[in-house]
Amino acid sequence: MTAGLKTIISLSFVLAIGFLLVILSCALFKQYLPLLVVATYVLAPLPNWVCGRCANPDDFVESSSNAVVDFGRFCTGFLVLMGVALPALLAHSEIIRWAAALMSITGGVLIYGTIIAFGMFFQEESEF
Repeated sequence: MTAGLKTIISLSFVLAIGFLLVILSCALFKQYLPLLVVATYVLAPLPNWVCGRCANPDDFVESSSNAVVDFGRFCTGFLVLMGVALPALLAHSEIIRWAAALMSITGGVLIYGTIIAFGMFFQEESEF
């Protein structure tokens, strides 16, 4: 299955909306701490990628333990959860407003969802 031009355009549009929501959550309320959500969602796929490359490079032998891959998934899950929980924590402690937190969470989920969708549509297929 190949991804076409419509897929690229639609995913780019969703990514732009996500960034717009995060930037507006900062600019409208003059609190720039929700911008940290972008950093967590951009860094979130990196542990999966690094640990996937460091895992067993031999495709023919299946190992019984994939601790490295599991650790990468754990770190990715932590970063995604932090991207959702950080604006909620800041809003609960009244550092930012709840509207800014909701805009930041929604924008962050759109950003991470777009990153995952790009990965699903453009991953290389193995030829065995």
